[in-house]
Amino acid sequence: MTFAVRRAQDRGHGDHGWLDSFHTFSFADYHDPAHMGFRVLRVINEDRVQPGRGFGTHGHQDMEILTWVLAGELEHKDSLGTGSIIHARELQYMSAGSGVTHSELNPSKESLVHLLQIWILPAVRGAKPRYDQKSFATALKPGELVLIASPDGASGSIAVRQDMKLFAGVLDSKATATHSLGAPRHAWLQVTAGSITVGDKTLAEGDGLAVSGEPKLAMQSDAPAEFLLFDLP
Repeated sequence: MTFAVRRAQDRGHGDHGWLDSFHTFSFADYHDPAHMGFRVLRVINEDRVQPGRGFGTHGHQDMEILTWVLAGELEHKDSLGTGSIIHARELQYMSAGSGVTHSELNPSKESLVHLLQIWILPAVRGAKPRYDQKSFATALKPGELVLIASPDGASGSIAVRQDMKLFAGVLDSKATATHSLGAPRHAWLQVTAGSITVGDKTLAEGDGLAVSGEPKLAMQSDAPAEFLLFDLP
């Protein structure tokens, strides 16, 4: 049984003026051999993008890319012909597969967009690229884990090309969220707002927690808090 905390202040950080980005794992100019990912989870970037700015057209290949918007809006365009706006508590999915290009822009003239960009290693390579997007804003209730991504699209989640499940959760002083892990499974918990207690570990906003060999997790908070929970092979 192991619990390993990844503190927010220990992450890689890049302030580019238009983009303020924190890297839980090695990414771009930030490289730390001790933090190259966790299981099939390769990237968690917490990004804040200035109004009217964004990522110009660029390419990806053989990566499952998930974007979870925390506040504001993100405009997406890609070579699949997709054009959309992603809102808070919406999950965007792009399976890069054999190759895709896309751009991401903060369309607001006044407000930041705050988001997590997540990369998952795919179970298959060279697959046909695909896109999906769903809102889970009305489904989130204190103490309930909402399945937002899974291998088979169960319970209205987005289907991804990997044996992993991603849950979104919110907590308050009256609600505890629990999750059971199968014996060979692992978990990563990422706190997106507030403070959460798991066992004897207290996690603040931006903190992550790697869990192995633990059959059941219980997440608690004394005040409103939000998090993502990855169930990983």
